[in-house]
Amino acid sequence: MYTIVTGAAGFIGSNIVKALNERGVTDIIAVDNLKRADKFKNLVDCEVDDYLDKRDFLDILEAGHLDGAVDAILHQGACSDTMEQDGHYMMENNFRYSSSLLEFALDQKVPLIYASSASVYGGGSVFSESREHEGPLNVYGYSKFLFDQIVRRRLSEANSQIVGLRYFNVYGPREQHKGRMASVAFHHFNQYQAEGKVKLFEGIDGYVNGGQSRDFIYVGDVVKVNLHFLDNPQTSGIFNCGTGRSQPFNDIAVATVNACRAGEGKPALSLEELVGQGIVEYIPFPDALKGKYQSFTQADQSLLRSAGGYAAPFATVAEGVKAYVEYRLANGEGK
Repeated sequence: MYTIVTGAAGFIGSNIVKALNERGVTDIIAVDNLKRADKFKNLVDCEVDDYLDKRDFLDILEAGHLDGAVDAILHQGACSDTMEQDGHYMMENNFRYSSSLLEFALDQKVPLIYASSASVYGGGSVFSESREHEGPLNVYGYSKFLFDQIVRRRLSEANSQIVGLRYFNVYGPREQHKGRMASVAFHHFNQYQAEGKVKLFEGIDGYVNGGQSRDFIYVGDVVKVNLHFLDNPQTSGIFNCGTGRSQPFNDIAVATVNACRAGEGKPALSLEELVGQGIVEYIPFPDALKGKYQSFTQADQSLLRSAGGYAAPFATVAEGVKAYVEYRLANGEGK
C-alpha cells in the first residue's frame, strides 16, 4: 500500500516525505513536475518507492491502476505563484487537478489531506474558517477558495477523511527552488550573505516601515499538523494552519540578521540599531502589489485546537528563523 505525496519535490511536500521516512514510511509515490529540474535536490536525502510526473499520475489514477493500493494522499502540489496571471493554467493546475484527487479519494475511501491557503481570506481582518470571511484577491487564492467550497459540499457525504489546511506564511528548509516566491526569511538570508543588509517594504495601509504583519509558520510545524491529521483519520474539515500570532516583517529581518551574526560570532542588535547601521533598509512598496497584498494575517486557531484536536505549540519567528538560518549555514550556504 502506498502513501501518495503530490508536490513531493516541492517545499512542503519534500519536508513531509522526509518526516514520513523518519517514521519508517518509504512506500511513497512521489508526484511532481520536474520541469524545473533543480527541485530534485529536495528528495536526494529521502526514500520513495516511485516517482511519477503529475500528468502521468493523473492518467494512471483515472485508469484504475492504483485502485486498492493507496493508504492516504497528502496533496501538496499546486502553482503557488500569487502573481500568476494565467487563470486557465491556475484553475486547471490547482482546482481541476485537486477535484480529480478528491473523487479518487472518496471512491477509494482513503484519507485526503490537502494544501489550502490563507490567501482565501484576501484583504479581510478576520481569519476564521467560514464563508463570510473569505474573499481572495488573486486567481491563486480563488483556485484554493473554490476547491474548499467543493470540499465543504462533499464533507457530509464522505465516508473517508478530507482535511484542508489553510497555510499561512510558511518558511524553512527546502524552499530554495521557489525563487521570488520563497519566504521573506529565505530572501533576507540571501541578501545579508550577499550585501550585509536586508530590505523591507516601506509602510502602506497605515503600517510603519516593515510593520505589515503576517502569521509566519515554520515548515516543521506545518509538517507536524499534516501528520497529526494523518494519525487521526476520523477527523475531517478545513482548518487554519498558522501560529495564531501576527508578527511584523521587521521581526523576520531582526531574527534572520541576528542568527547570521551569531554564526559570525557577533552580538545581536535591536531593530533600531540595525536600521541605524544600514543593515535593515526600507524600499518603496511596489505598485504591482497595491490592492493585491495582505498587510495583516493572523490565523484563528479555535477550530484547529478544538475540532482538529491539535495541541502542540508553534515556533515563534525568533525560534523558527534561528533554526532555519542554522540549517542553511550548516549546509554551507553562508559566506
